Amino acid sequence: MNRTIALTGTILLLISILLGAFGAHALKEILREEQLVSFETGVRYQMIHALGLLILGLNAERHKFQLKMIYWLLLSGVFLFSVSIYFLAMQDVLGMKLKFLGPITPLGGLLMMLGWTVYGFQIFRSKSSHEQ
Repeated sequence: MNRTIALTGTILLLISILLGAFGAHALKEILREEQLVSFETGVRYQMIHALGLLILGLNAERHKFQLKMIYWLLLSGVFLFSVSIYFLAMQDVLGMKLKFLGPITPLGGLLMMLGWTVYGFQIFRSKSSHEQ
């Protein structure tokens, strides 16, 4: 087990549950429908990747390769993607113009895709104990 990765996944899960509840209750009355949908998209991607990190962390010893780069790609991707969506969805409520965050969101998505691509490539390259 990799405690850092598993703990990060757990914390991100907790935060996604809190933000999901916040969006469903507190923000439902103050955001427009499309803003709320965007906010929920950020929560969903955070939760999915948090579960992925938790699974990676709990099964780290099964891999014959390092997860450090994968961890940082996924974590930074989730942060850039989800957090930028949260702020973009709430910019009217915050009274701030945050359009500059628009290009950050796809960069976060790209980092998440890159993290899972690197993970898939590492799995492809490594031989399982059954193949040896």
